[in-house]
Amino acid sequence: MTLIIYDISDDKRRIALSKMLQDYGLHRIQYSGFLGDLNPNDREILSKEVGRFVEAETDSVYIIPLCDRDAKTCRIVSKNKISIVDKDTVAIVD
Repeated sequence: MTLIIYDISDDKRRIALSKMLQDYGLHRIQYSGFLGDLNPNDREILSKEVGRFVEAETDSVYIIPLCDRDAKTCRIVSKNKISIVDKDTVAIVD
């Protein structure tokens, strides 16, 4: 499981980054957050590709691998139904 969160100041670069993350099979979980299964090789390739979207000093992309243990202890607090995560691997708190 890999969590990607980003802060990109330019709209065009931000939209292009989100499309690329979707092409990797990641699912949007927040406006600037994606989650999905990536193997270590794909994470490495992705970490090199996202550099082209980071131009301003305030731009950043975090690529965070999550082990099974961490994913299982994840807690989501939301009023919305969460459909992109496996309810067996996270606890959803209303």
